[in-house]
Amino acid sequence: MKIVHIEKLISCGSYAVSPHGTETKALIHAAVRKCDWPHGSGKFTIFPEKDGNGVVPIKKEFLAELRKRGWAIEGKAKNKLDQALGDFDAVILGPEGAVVTEWETGNISSSHRSMNKLTMLVSDGVIAAGVLVVPSRKLYEYLTDRIGNYRELEPYLKLWKSVPCQSGVLEIVVIEQDAESREVQKIPKGTDGRAKKPKARRSRRSGGT
Repeated sequence: MKIVHIEKLISCGSYAVSPHGTETKALIHAAVRKCDWPHGSGKFTIFPEKDGNGVVPIKKEFLAELRKRGWAIEGKAKNKLDQALGDFDAVILGPEGAVVTEWETGNISSSHRSMNKLTMLVSDGVIAAGVLVVPSRKLYEYLTDRIGNYRELEPYLKLWKSVPCQSGVLEIVVIEQDAESREVQKIPKGTDGRAKKPKARRSRRSGGT
């Protein structure tokens, strides 16, 4: 997998230039680049079919690499009001607070929720850094329909950059395939990128008395 762009939204204070901040960002980027398809091939090759590939197997490989390096998977975080904000894909503690990473497997609304949470936590000083990993438009074309992607986040970058911060880092890492080939297997799909449809309820007819 290759990284085609890193959008630095917030980079301020001591953590942004600290050894831990530099090392942790490098570790996240290295974990992204370790993702390959087919597994074991050493590069990320995608079957070039519109909406033809899933995303969860890619994310699992990324998280497995972080777990090896001591990250907590499905870690939790709270805001300043002690309100739970749900689980994050990967969390590791640092000298100035937690570093949180999210790998987008949901739709664009999910991407906005992730960015809003990460922005708030960095701005409030609850976490030291937040990183969201999203596909480029080129990769998006071949993934689950409506998966969150960088192009659709771009109009809102100015908003997230305008948030005040004393110390912290907020980044979007944009990923893309190394190659395309119809000789490789499609990445299996789940329900990611689409909202789950509720099951239809069967009506019950009351019997006569």
